[in-house]
Amino acid sequence: MDLAEATGWLAEHVNLEADPAPRAAARRLDRVRRILEFMGDPQAAYPVIHLTGTNGKGSTARMATALLQARGLSVGTYTSPHLERLNERIARNGAPTSDDDFAAALSAVAELEPFLDSRPTYFEILTAAAFRWFADTAVDVAVVEVGLGGRWDATNVADGQVAVVTNVALDHTETIGPTLADIAFEKAGIVKPGSSLVLGETDESLAAIFRDADPHEVFERDRDFGWLENKLALGGRVLDLYTSRMRYPGVFLAAHGAYQGDNAAVALAAVEAFFGGPLPHERVVEGMAAVRIPGRLEVVGRNPLCVLDGAHNPAGARAAAAAVDEAFGAVEGRVLVVGMNQGRDPHEMLAALNAGAARLVVACPPPSPRALPAAEVAAAAEALGTPAQAVGSVPEAVDFALADAGEGELVLVTGSLYVVGAARAWLAPQ
Repeated sequence: MDLAEATGWLAEHVNLEADPAPRAAARRLDRVRRILEFMGDPQAAYPVIHLTGTNGKGSTARMATALLQARGLSVGTYTSPHLERLNERIARNGAPTSDDDFAAALSAVAELEPFLDSRPTYFEILTAAAFRWFADTAVDVAVVEVGLGGRWDATNVADGQVAVVTNVALDHTETIGPTLADIAFEKAGIVKPGSSLVLGETDESLAAIFRDADPHEVFERDRDFGWLENKLALGGRVLDLYTSRMRYPGVFLAAHGAYQGDNAAVALAAVEAFFGGPLPHERVVEGMAAVRIPGRLEVVGRNPLCVLDGAHNPAGARAAAAAVDEAFGAVEGRVLVVGMNQGRDPHEMLAALNAGAARLVVACPPPSPRALPAAEVAAAAEALGTPAQAVGSVPEAVDFALADAGEGELVLVTGSLYVVGAARAWLAPQ
């Protein structure tokens, strides 16, 4: 199949990202295991660093990839969702798969579908395609991000040499909740016997759930790794990182937000655990300097300043608001472009984004069948005392906000990765 045929075939399958209703019935790994068995278990052809967590997975995956590359390894990276193109989900050394390679990877799964007892899901297909492609391209290591939870996630057919947990917060409570302990239990499913666990969550009651999964060794934030300094710098941050093995001062990271220092510490601890020892300081500096994180406090325009951030839950929204205050607090005023999916409380999300301090909220629906109506988001903004305008699409919202904002103001596009991806695609030619 060519790319159009392959993505058309993929779209015919149940996509739990677009419609989570069947998710409860999808707590099974047998389909993706069967596909991979037919392929000769490619997920066992290379070591895996497996990441889960409520927020920060994608950023941490990019940082770990960059550090591994700086050590001279060929690195496969599997992340989700994508911002603009599906190819982004399956990458080698930071570069998305080509159209031809992506189509070939999907075709390899399509050829096996007639031999399965039931149709695989959209995410199961992409996961199998990623594992197959990484084996075909002979990567030295794969950095694999969980799609949702961990225990029943399709990526959990791999046995990660290193299991990484960024944090635990309330999100997707309808499927892996409802409590923080329930969510932690699901995420702890990626910890396998003999694996190293890098644990970014510091709540002791939750940390105990991960330790009970019986990893071979555990590295915990604030005990075995973390940062000593995490300072705002021109274009990003300067970090003084440490692990139980070594201190790494003066590390520049081209990413905004103090929380990215937390993600950097987790990524560094994960790569140290993978190698079983400290990294050369110069390689850490080299790797972190090369990190680029699209859609995470990404500056895409000036006069007015335009920033994209994919915060999609209250914890992420609070972190984004704090990062904007720190990095861009001198702006004259703020205009928020906000869209979110169903299942989010617009009042809670907007309060977390500090929308009450904004001059205007422009509400729009994400390009998703789960989109929350823009009118509901606008009404929630007005209830906080902020003027609001509801429009019909992300491009309309971005154009409206940029036209309305003054040169000294900030336009922040946020609320959903779908919104950020659509905005990024719309602004790219400009």
